[in-house]
Amino acid sequence: MSVMTTGKMELGPGPLTVEDLRDTPDDGRRYELVDGRLDVAPAPVFLHSRIESRLSIHLGVLASVEFEVVASPGINMNADRTHHRIPDLAVIRPENAESPYLTKPPLLAVEVVSPESVIRDHHTKRHEYAEFGIPSYWIITPDPEEPSIAELRLKNGEYTEASAAFGEDLFETDFPFPLRIVPHWLTAPGDWRRHIGGPEAKAAE
Repeated sequence: MSVMTTGKMELGPGPLTVEDLRDTPDDGRRYELVDGRLDVAPAPVFLHSRIESRLSIHLGVLASVEFEVVASPGINMNADRTHHRIPDLAVIRPENAESPYLTKPPLLAVEVVSPESVIRDHHTKRHEYAEFGIPSYWIITPDPEEPSIAELRLKNGEYTEASAAFGEDLFETDFPFPLRIVPHWLTAPGDWRRHIGGPEAKAAE
C-alpha cells in the first residue's frame, strides 16, 4: 500500500499512477513515482534554480530547430504509468513532444544534484534512465566553489562516463549537438552569458 499525507493531500492504496499526482499540492516540491510509490523531493534552492535557468537559456540558444530544450518535463517511463520521473532539464526531438507527459526517451536528461538527491541522481536515476534508453545523462554538482558536469553515455544498456569538467575547465560534447560549457558560469555572478561558452564563444562576439 502506498499512502502519503501532506496537508490536505491523501493518496490512497497503490500502486499509484500519474493520475494520482493531480491530487498533489502546488507547494514547489517535485512529486515523482517509482513502481507506484510516491517519491517526493523538496523545492529547489536558489542555486539549483539558477543552474537550471542558465543551462536552459544556453542550450536553447545553441539548439537548432531539430531540437527542443524542455525544463522539468514529466516522463511516463512505463505503460502502466506507475513510474514517472521529472528531470531538471531535457532535450527532445520536437516530433516526440507529447501532452500531458512524454513517453519516449529524451535525447538528454539533466539532473542538478541537491544534498537530498545524491543517491537518487548518481545511482537510482542513473539505472532508471539507462533502462529507459536515454542516450545521454548529465549530472551537475552545484558546488559554489567548483561546480561540475559529468556526461554519461549509454552503451550496451549501461552508462559510462564520456567526459567531465570542473570549475573553470571547459566541458565539451557533440551530443545531442555540439556545445561548450564552463561549469563555473552556471553558478557565478557576473556576465555569465558572455563567458559560459568558453573563450571561443567570447571571441566570436
